[in-house]
Amino acid sequence: MTRVLTFGTFDVFHIGHVNMLVRAADLGDHLTVGVSSDNLNFSKKQRYPVYREEHRVSIIKSLACVDEVFVEESLELKGEYIQRFGADILVMGDDWAGKFDHYRELCEVVYLPRTADVSTTDIIQDIKERQD
Repeated sequence: MTRVLTFGTFDVFHIGHVNMLVRAADLGDHLTVGVSSDNLNFSKKQRYPVYREEHRVSIIKSLACVDEVFVEESLELKGEYIQRFGADILVMGDDWAGKFDHYRELCEVVYLPRTADVSTTDIIQDIKERQD
């Protein structure tokens, strides 16, 4: 069995998230997803997600391509998560290209291209502009 592990905030869930998760699942037999905690998202982006972490976890758990979900508390724990979940492949978006190559000693690392013309940041900005 090939176990795949990926991570994301998955805030304001959109087609880019779907595409990434389906492509990640296609790389193996079991997909585990780490959903960034509210506090981790704040530390990365200086804003809290629109949707609370328990709601984002529920959204990701509901997807047919996802087998297991947990809350990611820290970027620095990726190596521990790889080992804990027995990952054979770590999948990240290509906006992180090269940043996780040091985990190649633990598993294969794959960077998938992002879906063009869609991002949570842009969606949030568009909503703000429509309100003004």
